Amino acid sequence: MVLLRPLVLLLALVVSDLHCLPWFVNVSESQGPGTILQSFSFNCSSHTPTLELLHVQPPTTFFNPPSLTRWQGIYVGKMTLSSSARLDALTVNHYELQLRFTCGNHVMEGPLSVDVQRDPGRIQCAGRFASPAGEIIQVPETVTPGTRLYTLLLPGQGAQMSITSAQDPPYFPGPFSINGQGWLQAPSQGLKGQAQKVFQLQILVTFGQGQSCCGMLTVKVLPAPSSQVSFLQQAQNITIPENLVPGSKVVQVQARGFNMRYEILSPVPCRLFSIGRVDGVVRTTSPLELAQAPDAAVTRLRVKAFERLRPWASAELDFRVDVQSVNRWPPRCTPALLVTQIPETTPVGTVLNTFTCTDPDSPGSTLDYQLLFHSPAGAASLCLQDRVLEVNATLDCDTPGACFHHAASILVLDSGQPLMTTEVPVLVMVTPVNEFSPACVPRTFRVREDAGPHALLGSVVGKDMDYPHDSIEYSTPGGSATFAVDRLSGEVRLLGPLDYELQKLHRLTVLLTDHSQDQDPTCHRSGSCTITIEVEDVNDHAPECEPPFQELTIHTHLGRSMEVTRVSCQVPQEPQRLAFSYSIVGGNSRSQFSLQGAVLVHNDLMLGPSWPEQPHTYELLIRVADAGPSTPHLSTTATVIVHLVPWRASTVATSAHRATVTSMMTPLLVTDTEAFWQPEPWFVVVLTVTSALLLLALGWLLSRLLRGLAQVLQAPSKSTQALLLNSIQGTEGSVERFMEAPRMETPQAPSSVMSLQHFDGRAQDPRTGRDYLFNTHTGARRWL
Repeated sequence: MVLLRPLVLLLALVVSDLHCLPWFVNVSESQGPGTILQSFSFNCSSHTPTLELLHVQPPTTFFNPPSLTRWQGIYVGKMTLSSSARLDALTVNHYELQLRFTCGNHVMEGPLSVDVQRDPGRIQCAGRFASPAGEIIQVPETVTPGTRLYTLLLPGQGAQMSITSAQDPPYFPGPFSINGQGWLQAPSQGLKGQAQKVFQLQILVTFGQGQSCCGMLTVKVLPAPSSQVSFLQQAQNITIPENLVPGSKVVQVQARGFNMRYEILSPVPCRLFSIGRVDGVVRTTSPLELAQAPDAAVTRLRVKAFERLRPWASAELDFRVDVQSVNRWPPRCTPALLVTQIPETTPVGTVLNTFTCTDPDSPGSTLDYQLLFHSPAGAASLCLQDRVLEVNATLDCDTPGACFHHAASILVLDSGQPLMTTEVPVLVMVTPVNEFSPACVPRTFRVREDAGPHALLGSVVGKDMDYPHDSIEYSTPGGSATFAVDRLSGEVRLLGPLDYELQKLHRLTVLLTDHSQDQDPTCHRSGSCTITIEVEDVNDHAPECEPPFQELTIHTHLGRSMEVTRVSCQVPQEPQRLAFSYSIVGGNSRSQFSLQGAVLVHNDLMLGPSWPEQPHTYELLIRVADAGPSTPHLSTTATVIVHLVPWRASTVATSAHRATVTSMMTPLLVTDTEAFWQPEPWFVVVLTVTSALLLLALGWLLSRLLRGLAQVLQAPSKSTQALLLNSIQGTEGSVERFMEAPRMETPQAPSSVMSLQHFDGRAQDPRTGRDYLFNTHTGARRWL
């Protein structure tokens, strides 16, 4: 024999380094006795080692006890086939040998697996049929005609068999026949009455390519049995797991009879199972891996029980052996882990991945897939259709807490027992997308024109449907010199001065730009809106009168009123403002003057023959204030000097003469801005009636006093009258003398405006060059 596999595995050189690892040997069925299956090398220097064969599964005598020899200080062990070895892969294709190596106190055990391989080139007749003595079978004479008596093991496909020996009567009751399946069948006439006869049959087996073999088959006919052989069990189905090792017990059959023997009639050959000839124990002869051998799932066995001394006394039992798949491995999936990133705009139904899973225990079996959500719990954004993971709902990141990292797992379950599962982790990260442009509502702000710098006008409130909603920056395209918008808060503030008269309405375009709302930090969207700023008018210009200073002379008649002059005032910067209020605030000592709107009227209501007829000079201060709705109310003071000449019979000229200061005389204008009180109408009526009654009473008292003073005033009145006439004729020093005349009358009229003693300003007359003091509130003057 040729050594198929010589030294293939070298263990460690010291016993302490040996490991119980299995050895595997493949041997061809054509190998005969003496073939070396495996060699082992051991180093055991301090003791005499031993190598033992503990047992063989399935039990057989095909293997010799291992030999152990010393060679160059190393012990070499060998495992060989025995002289009875007849390897047949169709009968048994796997043997499990348990070996034990002992070196002193160190013991190592390990299995040696021997796989018998088919030899395609070996074509020969198998079994004792091909042996020199041939096969001897015993059949009862009661056998049914045509019954199968024996089955020849065919060495291959396409073999032709024939009986070459003579079967001549009368010795042969009829010819035995053999079919293409190797079944030897009883003669068609039966064997009744042929008891104790022996029929020798020479059988020729012819193969292709001119190969053939022959064998001898001896048929002994036995008389009918006197007792009936029967099985104790009935037909049954037996289920075994696929992980049984070769040699494992499947079932034990027992028959009623004497010195029973057992054999498998079908299938022949039986490569998966064998039966103990004496004990009737059915055992496995090879691994029952359904993944590699699906046809091993179901095997129908027919077992024959017969008496050893009377083989014709027999019985048959049919049963089925079902091999159940054992779930040892969980499903294997591709991919084993899914981590993906998708934008929130991913359409519903988008396929994220297709999982491919197989069951190593049962390839091609149906697996069950389940989607389990971990965070957020109960999310419906993803769904699993069979093995396909899809987007199930709109992914929205525009509300707080809506943009998730979806953590889930795909649970894959097989259908075996026990149930095995595989969990595929899934992490789907949803990234935000900047979908919407920011927008704001146009607004209108009002601001007073006298508002100071950095005054807050209002805020622009931008809205963005993308999350986070407040990630907006504000700006003004091109910039603005008057207004500024805060970049983050959107507050609109004033930078420069406002002028209602120059521009009443401002329009400011505010640009809104979002940020931090997209996976791409450079992706921005923008929008704009127009802010209208209305400037509220503020009264910041006082009225101006033209002329601001008047001097005139009038002749009055007792008991009559006459118009003195009209005060003409306006606001040059605001020509549309025409509402003014007029009031006499100084110089009206005798209350002879009143204002009817802008018209100054002299009222001479003092009647009586004793009224002194002499000229008087009044320096009236008229306060002109704007009366519109704007605040504050500003005012100015116009000065009107009135030379009042009473009427008398000797007066030649009866017309009034008005002297207006020319433009060469530039008086000092004092503008006083003050708040005034505007009473209710009913209060004005009551005050007017009360004042009228009081004036009537005072007038009556004054008329009585004036009569007594008429004589005293006649002497000085002549000189005053002459001075007044000279001023009327236009002498060059008239203005100065008329202004001195009231001073001469000051002791006689203590209530005159010239009697005011508080002066807070000093100026110089541009015409005469003379200095004078003045009161900024009343306009009163005192010459120095």
